[in-house]
Amino acid sequence: MDHPLSALLAGPIVGLLLVLALPAAFARRMALAVAAVELALALSLIPRFDPARGIQLLEQAAWIPSWGASYLLGLDGISLAFVLLTTGVCFLTLLLPARDRAFYAWFLLLEAAVLGSFLALDLLLFFFCFEIVLIPMYFLVAGYGGERAPAAAMKFLIYTVLGSVLLLVGLVALHQQHFLLTGQRSFALAAFTANPLPLAAQRWLFWAFLAGFAVKIPLFPVHTWLPDAHTEAPTAGSVLLAALLLKLGTYGLFRFAVPLFPDAARESAGLLAAASLIAILYGALVCLMQTDWKRLIAYSSISHMGFCTLGLFAFTPNGLTGSLLQQINHGLSSALLFLLVGAVYDRHGSREIAAYRGLGRTMPVFGGVFLVAILSAMGMPPLNGFVGEVLILQGVYPVSAGWAAGVAGGILLGAAYLLWLYQRTVFCETKPAGMADLRPLELAIMAPFVAGIFWLGLQPGPLLGWFAQPVSAILGSR
Repeated sequence: MDHPLSALLAGPIVGLLLVLALPAAFARRMALAVAAVELALALSLIPRFDPARGIQLLEQAAWIPSWGASYLLGLDGISLAFVLLTTGVCFLTLLLPARDRAFYAWFLLLEAAVLGSFLALDLLLFFFCFEIVLIPMYFLVAGYGGERAPAAAMKFLIYTVLGSVLLLVGLVALHQQHFLLTGQRSFALAAFTANPLPLAAQRWLFWAFLAGFAVKIPLFPVHTWLPDAHTEAPTAGSVLLAALLLKLGTYGLFRFAVPLFPDAARESAGLLAAASLIAILYGALVCLMQTDWKRLIAYSSISHMGFCTLGLFAFTPNGLTGSLLQQINHGLSSALLFLLVGAVYDRHGSREIAAYRGLGRTMPVFGGVFLVAILSAMGMPPLNGFVGEVLILQGVYPVSAGWAAGVAGGILLGAAYLLWLYQRTVFCETKPAGMADLRPLELAIMAPFVAGIFWLGLQPGPLLGWFAQPVSAILGSR
């Protein structure tokens, strides 16, 4: 294929139009077919990808020439990992019980926007895709979630739009600064990195970009929308939020904020590391007080994403590599946890942890899969979380022993709330009785997540090799 990245972007858009045009009875099958093709296209990129090179498979066309904006796509090891995660999670999530036609239309629009965000190398194109994500996510939560879903979706929208306004202001200012510096108008990432701005300009532009990305992560203290959104979202919405949307924030830091403003990013590293440590410890402590199953997992996401940002702001090879690996790890483990919670909620209709006891007796297969997800989130060997947490520890310790102690504390607290959750739900007296174990379709959806958890725990080398060149480029951008 001459334009594999454009084909990836076009697939969900074409599927969206077909879902809207065909009879409603065909909506789910059409969405699944498109998602399967998308996954196949993403897998076909692997043999064409050279880990030793930087950005590759470039595709470019004029978009708004007077502004210097172009349709510019490309990928490196970071992009490829997130594209594979996106297409895999989307395909498996669509296997969940059928919804109406509008659900599948919003779903496919979301997949296209997320893929565009991970592939765009023109900042205006990236911002366009980054913002489009908000629309389908809002309707997926508000239209298909719980009783308080509209309020939770509105809170998500307000937070993210406010952050995006600051990101847009920074983007326009960066474009103008570049024009004053070079006499050329461009939104291409390479044009900006080739002509770095002075530190005084970098400082406030970095914080403008950070505002847009921090809300999506979400980084303390702009995190409060996430527990509400996760709690009220349908299972599919929670999976997409945890596995994909949170990663748009950290990806934005890796791809744009740090390479564009390297001096300002390093200057602010101490403050941002402190915010990351607060997220790690605060999120874990709040988990110990939760009575709502989904809310606990939501706060655990805040804690785990704090590990990812701390590894980045250590600015060491192991720290950055561990951060990237842990983002993929979190995408797998958190998605699996939300699928498991969705399975018991469908049977009993409650999110309260106290409503479940002895699931290991009535649902032994569920108990086994749940144990894998818990141990993965804890970072136990030989599962994926162990490798990521060790790399982050190795990356932050040379910078600050205090940071490393905070990471260790977060790991211990994580083990406490996760094992306590497992003990309260899988052991003790049986309550409620007679709940059916995981069905074949549910197992088929969860099995690839379990396989990925074991594979990245036992064979992380290939993925770490994909990250080597981008990490080296980020550390050299100063």
